[in-house]
Amino acid sequence: MFLLNLTLAQFLAIAGAAAAITTALYLFDRSRRRIAVATLRFWVEAGKASTPQRRKHIQQPISLLLELLGLLLLALALAQPRWGTRDALPAQHVLLLDTSSWMAARSRSASGRTLMDDARDRAVAYVRALPAHDEVMLVRADALAAPATAFVESRTALEQAIAASRPGATALHLERAFAFAQNTQQLGGRRGAIAYIGPARVADAPEAVRAPANLRVIPVNDAPDNAGLRRIALKRNPADPELWEANVSVRNYGATARQASLAASFDGAPVGGKVLALPPASEAEAVFTWRTRAAGVLEVRLLDPDAFADDNRALLDVPSMPSMQVTVYSDAPEALRPLFSATRFVQTTFHPTAQYRAEDAAGGLIVLDRFRPAVRPAADTLWLDPPPSQSPVPVRTRLTAPAALRWSPDSVLTAGLRGSDMRVVPTVFMAAQDDEVVASVDAGPVILARPGEHKTLVMGFQPALSKLRYELATPLLFANILRWVAPESFRLSELRAQSPGTVTLPLDAGVTADSVKVHLDDGTRVPFTVQDHQVRFYAGARGKVRVQAGDREAVYTLSLPEMWEARWDAPAGVPKGVPGAAAPDGGSASRDLWQWLALLGAACFLIEWVLFGRRNRRVRRAVPMPLKSWRKAS
Repeated sequence: MFLLNLTLAQFLAIAGAAAAITTALYLFDRSRRRIAVATLRFWVEAGKASTPQRRKHIQQPISLLLELLGLLLLALALAQPRWGTRDALPAQHVLLLDTSSWMAARSRSASGRTLMDDARDRAVAYVRALPAHDEVMLVRADALAAPATAFVESRTALEQAIAASRPGATALHLERAFAFAQNTQQLGGRRGAIAYIGPARVADAPEAVRAPANLRVIPVNDAPDNAGLRRIALKRNPADPELWEANVSVRNYGATARQASLAASFDGAPVGGKVLALPPASEAEAVFTWRTRAAGVLEVRLLDPDAFADDNRALLDVPSMPSMQVTVYSDAPEALRPLFSATRFVQTTFHPTAQYRAEDAAGGLIVLDRFRPAVRPAADTLWLDPPPSQSPVPVRTRLTAPAALRWSPDSVLTAGLRGSDMRVVPTVFMAAQDDEVVASVDAGPVILARPGEHKTLVMGFQPALSKLRYELATPLLFANILRWVAPESFRLSELRAQSPGTVTLPLDAGVTADSVKVHLDDGTRVPFTVQDHQVRFYAGARGKVRVQAGDREAVYTLSLPEMWEARWDAPAGVPKGVPGAAAPDGGSASRDLWQWLALLGAACFLIEWVLFGRRNRRVRRAVPMPLKSWRKAS
């Protein structure tokens, strides 16, 4: 017999301290006497005061012995004694069950079965082959090591957890699973085996995987006869925004060369098809192009069946071509037409000022050229040289001579504007607290931007009718205004279909980490890091993640399974396969005794309370005092 939870010194210290405190409290309780005294204190005893006598014997010694025995048994139960030897302790095994995406591949054992089915059968056989009192922790291993159970002895609970295991979306990182298992076994208990069940197809270099000393490998035979989609990158042609370009990467995971038939369609309409020649363990790319302004779904498929169907098809949601609506009310539209017709992302309509109606000016950007309507538009508005007497912002003065124009350096509306010799004859405004000064002269601000639900920008001059129409700054200024009003219409979007896991995106020059946002399609934020001018985040499940960095947005559709890169072979000497059935214990296994000791300790306290506790709680009879002479108090 041995103590599992405490050493002998710790047990003696705890038991001795508890016995000493109990004895001291017991003697203090039994030393008190109850004496009945008169309620009225008008009379005092005239005789000589009695001398107290100390007891020379312990009252109720059996009660004290029962309490000490109960404490000793409870302290012994706390020490957790076991009958047997330490070598007969139950071992703690860690079962690493491969749940990577590759486990959904077709099995070689029988038709209709997958590698996951074979792995579950081997896991149940391994659990049943262990000694009945050994404890097992089931860990599902893919990109992360996720424990499905604690160290449990129940084979029913383990088999239920094994049956509930399913292939994930990421590849196997075996070194992480081994490290987790080793750290778990160091927490306590007798160390058992670390058993890995799977085909050992890993995502990293096999040389980086170090096998633990107590490793057992139970292989699952697979056939890597597979060619699958690795990634799809989709973007608009910069010169022609209506033209989409899709780059599709296909990999051959097999050991023999093969041809892959690839087909792409947009909303059911064929986009193109290609046949790729794939050498063993290599990749090839195909490019598809098509023209559309509408939204739809791009589908890319591999037509040849193989052992793994999950990477033969990918879908991408393609957005419609962004378009910003601009309505210009001007009596001289020809001067403004070139400024609003330079990009296909802007749809501009021109109307004379006399045709202005407030109900028609309720969407997009409204441009008011040198006039103010009776009813202001309920939309984003650009005011060009409004009449000073009817200006939407307070006017300080109207200059009559040209003045040098200065751009505010920290405004997004002045990005790229560095001209220093520009002169205009403007209206000078008085800026409110929330107004942003875009440009100014010596007399004050001449271009103000006011954010809000409906953005407003007021210019104290008409650039297209001044000498600024010959400056490069004018189209840049209007481009910045359109981007400020509707940034989503000018955001460069990239669509990518790939597998879950760690995603890295290089940032464009000039983009700072403060402007980076990473979130799911429902708006939930995703943790990320920015290092070496790259955004990096981890997504362990299928879904859609959006990354916004400056004027660029990358949308990741994580629908393809993450695949392995190589196979890991266990070192020589590592036991393989399911071990033989364990011999019956035959009574040699150590047995827990603390449950019985705790019951005996509780029984001692119960007996003590029945024999002595109830009697002490009764109201004792008053001890009669002998009659003595009394005298009246004076």
